[in-house]
Amino acid sequence: MSRLWSDHVVGLTPYLPGEQVKLDNMLKLNTNEHPNGPSPRAIEAIRQAANDDLRLYPPVNSLALRQAIATWLKVEADQVFLGNGSDEILAHVFSALFLRSGRPLLMPDITYSFYTTYSTYYGVPTECIPLASDFSIRVSDYTAQREVPPAGIIFANPNAPTGRALTIVDIEAILQANPDTVVVVDEAYVDFGAQSAVKLVNQYDNLLVIQTFSKSRALAGLRVGFAVAQTGLLEALARVKDSFNSYPMDSLALAGAVASVQDHDYFEQQCQIVINAREQLAKDLIELGFEVLPSKTNFLMVSHANHSASELQQALRVQGILVRHFKQSRIDNYLRITVGSPAQCQRLCDSLKVILGRA
Repeated sequence: MSRLWSDHVVGLTPYLPGEQVKLDNMLKLNTNEHPNGPSPRAIEAIRQAANDDLRLYPPVNSLALRQAIATWLKVEADQVFLGNGSDEILAHVFSALFLRSGRPLLMPDITYSFYTTYSTYYGVPTECIPLASDFSIRVSDYTAQREVPPAGIIFANPNAPTGRALTIVDIEAILQANPDTVVVVDEAYVDFGAQSAVKLVNQYDNLLVIQTFSKSRALAGLRVGFAVAQTGLLEALARVKDSFNSYPMDSLALAGAVASVQDHDYFEQQCQIVINAREQLAKDLIELGFEVLPSKTNFLMVSHANHSASELQQALRVQGILVRHFKQSRIDNYLRITVGSPAQCQRLCDSLKVILGRA
């Protein structure tokens, strides 16, 4: 079919998501899904919204959800932009904010791989800046003066797949050093112990923060993401969105997301459950001889001095456990392991003991 494709499609390398396998008793610790379900209030709200009103288009401004998020984050509703998952918002960001007279986009060399995919798709000139030897982002790499200021700076915080996080002080230093550059902070995992940059939005008109309902709110199946920024940046995103899809949020997703935001106690409880499980899993893996990178996410990045990551991944797969292995340079001997429930984490460690010969 390639003879019928558009010219630019031939050179695309699509984003590769984690393996999705539907087998009985297969433990998926490779896609950073929440081990527990979403708020019961969210499920009930979706049930209530599944009625004859589905014949109607959803509200084009999605005001109820934008207001719920704004109240939660202590911003204004017009500072909230919604998308069909945070990946859609990222796509709009690359199109609306990073194509500026050939100025480069700066991003870490090891980060969420969709950034590279979008750079290629939209033709955004990009400079990848190496992480430090401990896989942290060096703030000085993004604050140094350049002859041509970058069009944008983007990084995940906490970073993925490393799990390491910058502080608010670090992020503010980057913002102050780049007043004519859009700084995008992708906070998909921020609720698992990192500091959110949302509190800086009203001080910096060049800051855009993106979050998702897929991780900490256990609603990956709904595809709900949002951005928070001053209205000048969001107007650019809205122009792209409305030239692409005026109705990105369906009625069921809106209902479930509003109920999730309003169930504060459940949200905080579930975040703490994952944090506790992460800390215990990190201790258990260290006892098994793994190096474990510091993490503020719902996953751990680990390596073992005596066993290759690819071999461990395949051995775990034989045991019915999926974990993520990246073939990318510098991290090709690391595994990214999603934090599951305590029982799931125990199953993982028991399998690793067998594989490592320490049963």
